[in-house]
Amino acid sequence: MKDFDHLMSVWQAQPKQEKLSVDEVLKQVKKGIRSFTSKLYWAIIAMTGTICAAFILMFFMAFKSPATIIGILIMVVTMMMYLFMILRHYHILNKDDPTQNPTTYLNSLKKYQKDRSRVIGWFYYIYILLLSCGLGLYFVEVLERVPAYIKVLTYSSIFVWFMFTTFYLKPRMFKNEEEKLNLMIDRLERLKQQFD
Repeated sequence: MKDFDHLMSVWQAQPKQEKLSVDEVLKQVKKGIRSFTSKLYWAIIAMTGTICAAFILMFFMAFKSPATIIGILIMVVTMMMYLFMILRHYHILNKDDPTQNPTTYLNSLKKYQKDRSRVIGWFYYIYILLLSCGLGLYFVEVLERVPAYIKVLTYSSIFVWFMFTTFYLKPRMFKNEEEKLNLMIDRLERLKQQFD
């Protein structure tokens, strides 16, 4: 009985979570989502421009080597896959308004987080690998008449870029976004618990 009393006193001594202001939470969530959608919007614009430039390069430049055309084609297909993915994520984040129905919005955010973590895990590596292969094939003809040290420097740069984006940039970038997303989901869940 003494242990039970001690346990009860410890439990009751726990600090109570303060009540969240609905307006403040929704304002913070909207600001966070606006940040995500803004990044996605500009990524869509940039990717569309890059795909158009790659098409122009492929169709209007006179390349002799099929490796160069295949390299550009690999990059275009890879970028189109990425564009499709970010369009889908943009749509998921923009389709609901947190002020209209926070519970529905919370569910869509959880769906976005689950989808994003599942896809990003494997897709990012495929995306970077295919872009690197496409660049490598593209430079076969472009670097045909340059000295060997420039070829080595170019292919080494592609390899360093691949390693940097894969092992340094990706973990930091996605960890930062994941933390922000978790914070928004946590706030919405706490708000939902206040009214349940």
